[in-house]
Amino acid sequence: MKKMNEFGKPFSSIENQMPRGWVWDDTRTFLAVARHGTLSGAAAELHLGIATLSRRIERLEKALKLPLFVRQQSGYQLTEEGAGLIEKAEALEAAAAAFSSGGALATQLSGRVRLATAENLATSLILPALPQFYAQYPGIRLELVTDITTVNLHRRDADLALRMVKPERGNVTLRRLGSLGFGLYASSDYEAQREAHRYDTDAFITWGDMQAHLPAAQWVERVLQGREPALTTTSLATQLAAAKAGLGIAVLPHFLAREAGLVCVATDIGVDQPIYLVIQTDLTQSGRIRAVADFLAEMVANNRERLSG
Repeated sequence: MKKMNEFGKPFSSIENQMPRGWVWDDTRTFLAVARHGTLSGAAAELHLGIATLSRRIERLEKALKLPLFVRQQSGYQLTEEGAGLIEKAEALEAAAAAFSSGGALATQLSGRVRLATAENLATSLILPALPQFYAQYPGIRLELVTDITTVNLHRRDADLALRMVKPERGNVTLRRLGSLGFGLYASSDYEAQREAHRYDTDAFITWGDMQAHLPAAQWVERVLQGREPALTTTSLATQLAAAKAGLGIAVLPHFLAREAGLVCVATDIGVDQPIYLVIQTDLTQSGRIRAVADFLAEMVANNRERLSG
């Protein structure tokens, strides 16, 4: 599949439109000579030798297959073709300046950003990707808040959040990044001795009363039909450990359960959850907040198949 640029064209087609042998530095030389009218003036601006500048102009003319200057004893005068390229060359100059200043901006961004998210996303997705983010933005530091039951962006407990529950109120900007897929999982030993498709005899590991609102907890409650679960916990990490110990079956995210070596008892049980990026609206123009938001969006996109299961 061809990669596309921001205008919807394949990069290869853009590359094919560039003149063979074209070099960006030659365009800088062309502009300097056009502005000064002499090689000596351009050489002083670019801190290059006159012979080097002359070779660059000749190389650019060869690449474009156009005469750009009329060489005179008094200096270099633009040809009609050369004058027609000034605006395009200046656009390239502006783009190059924006590109380089963007890189400088990345190193200048600094400050602390408070991110609220689920512990499983923090430990399994965000932390492994964080070194690359810090390398790009050495001045930004994240404060991860994983106890999301106490975090409220409306109260400014965090600057932004990566969460599975859509906020119902508050001055926030919302963006759906993907989905977190869930299934029913157990240890291989438990799966080997259980009666197939007999949930009424299964031991279930589920959430405690404080998390009874979660889709996974509600699914287990419907299946139990009044029976007591084998174990209730307040964290996914504990449920994973309990399932690995053979204590029963649990509703778990696919990517966590499979990487823990658990066996999938049922793949699609209808409790998949959307992953939302939530930002305080008045912070969306902050450079460091946007940098973290872009990092999170790219991270979820790179792990889309892994997360959805």
